[in-house]
Amino acid sequence: MFPEFRDLITQLKTEDAHFARLFEQHNDLDQRIKNIETHIEIGTPLEVENLKKEKLRLKDEMYAILKKHG
Repeated sequence: MFPEFRDLITQLKTEDAHFARLFEQHNDLDQRIKNIETHIEIGTPLEVENLKKEKLRLKDEMYAILKKHG
């Protein structure tokens, strides 16, 4: 995710608690989606769709922060 901002992401994860929380939530959602899609967790297609929408919202918010700092 955002390879062009790799160094800034590393920096913000340690210096910006809000960004770090967004990053962690995004990764947690990504793992949950993978678990549902591989049948490790139970979930409906609607749940997966909603999780993906939330993951995208978090990604958009992180991108806005990266653009502001970059």
